[in-house]
Amino acid sequence: MLNERTEPLKDVSDVVISTRIRFARNLQDYEFPCRLSVEKKCRVAATVKAAALGNPEYSSRFRYISMSELTQEEAVSLVERHLVSPEFISDRQGRGLLLMDNESVSIMINEEDHVRIQVIRPDLDLEGAFEIANKFDDMLDEQLGFAFSDRLGYLTQCPTNIGTGMRASLLLHLPALRESGAMGKISASLGKLGFTIRGMYGDSNDPKGAVYQLSNQVTLGISEKEAIDNLRDITMQLVVQERNAREAMSQNITVLDGLYRSFGILRYAKILTNDECWKLLSDLRFGVEIGIFENIDYDTINRLMIEVQPATLMKNIGKKLPALERERIRAELIRTAIARPKVPANRRLE
Repeated sequence: MLNERTEPLKDVSDVVISTRIRFARNLQDYEFPCRLSVEKKCRVAATVKAAALGNPEYSSRFRYISMSELTQEEAVSLVERHLVSPEFISDRQGRGLLLMDNESVSIMINEEDHVRIQVIRPDLDLEGAFEIANKFDDMLDEQLGFAFSDRLGYLTQCPTNIGTGMRASLLLHLPALRESGAMGKISASLGKLGFTIRGMYGDSNDPKGAVYQLSNQVTLGISEKEAIDNLRDITMQLVVQERNAREAMSQNITVLDGLYRSFGILRYAKILTNDECWKLLSDLRFGVEIGIFENIDYDTINRLMIEVQPATLMKNIGKKLPALERERIRAELIRTAIARPKVPANRRLE
């Protein structure tokens, strides 16, 4: 099902939502975080903070967040926005976050490793994300001194990250492949090739909104460039398969009817649960992808997928809200964000 090489495509924003490059690094003068007391973790956090904010090029663009000072909603919102891992907020003592003003760069301090540099870019931009991450990696390494072995590469707490310490991943919208039942075989094939595909937040079974995270698993014995090239090749194959599956489904009146119904709910509903909203927004994006809805762009849908989530919604409102009030505001946000689209004449249902 997956071949070795596929010619790159120019625009894959209909499938690829975003790109992430993450580096795992450890300070050579400290034990791994799992062996550190809270006091020593605080010392590591202060050291990394000083190194990052002491750089005049970036000092005004980063803010430091002490994780222990956040409310639960603020912490969970960071996970919902893909800025930190769920594990990072499970125990916030001695942990800090350096966050760039546009949220494209986040540096977790004392997660599984001392430093996790993460760069997120829209669409497919592996080289761009890597270039930015590598720049911050070099800057911090020069001041902090990362643990490195000539034989093994970068040393990390988990052996599966040793080597480059790099995880490259892409968020993909694959509704047609999921609906066709192909994702099980695809996941098995990817596992044999050294990749993993899961839900956006690590869930493996029926991820919300048919949004999948495709990542490299091999970090030892391979260069960063090879890992990125391999990930792009696999992604191009998935893009072709998804588009082919969409084309077949777009001729099915039952499928089209379901997409129009989902749009109708989004356009007029007064309350929406989070799980229902994910399914409906996925259908809306699918409709845009196959051309039945116009005047709605991917950026709007991608933004809504994050902003309507419970913790982020409450963070933006500025207070805790009961479930029903969240559902009301969620529906209102979506109704405001999407105007009635122009439906191409040749795609209207008779």
